[in-house]
Amino acid sequence: MMEQTLAALLNRHSQGIKHLAEPAPDDSQLALMSEAALRAPDHASLVPFRFAVVRGAARERLAQLFAQAASDAGKDAEAVAMDAQRARRAPVTVAVIARIDMGHPLVPAHEQWMAVGGALTNFLNAAHLLGFAGKMLSGRKARDPRVVAAFCGPGETLIGWIGLGTATRTPSARPSKAGVSGVLRDW
Repeated sequence: MMEQTLAALLNRHSQGIKHLAEPAPDDSQLALMSEAALRAPDHASLVPFRFAVVRGAARERLAQLFAQAASDAGKDAEAVAMDAQRARRAPVTVAVIARIDMGHPLVPAHEQWMAVGGALTNFLNAAHLLGFAGKMLSGRKARDPRVVAAFCGPGETLIGWIGLGTATRTPSARPSKAGVSGVLRDW
């Protein structure tokens, strides 16, 4: 069992949202992914992140926000329409929002950011182990004031979105990165 789980994690690849389709994770599967995220390295009760599921009518609202952000950035009508369509592509989209307490007396901000990264990784790994594919998306739209205001409260940072669904194609094999770039080496 352990070897199978490790093999599954080592074979996980991001899947572009244009290659995601129904079925998407249901509420119980999303809850398992969230539970896996909560198992990321943390500091007891400090949870410096939250997720917001975007589906149904909320997808259209996100599409409108993406279109407004593209228009504000000076994109032409075709590019604006393409950005709006990106918000509709993944069967389920999950916003990733960080809540970093800069003045926490015991947990410095950099440790809280590490917990956010660990939570995101655990979420994506859990999705993969449940048979779904996904991809983390961020960029300029995650910094657009209108988009940020729609997702974030005071003191929160929009990290981006996870597009989730069932893969419509097998990702091409990629060589292992282990040891190639000097990530793991003796001190």
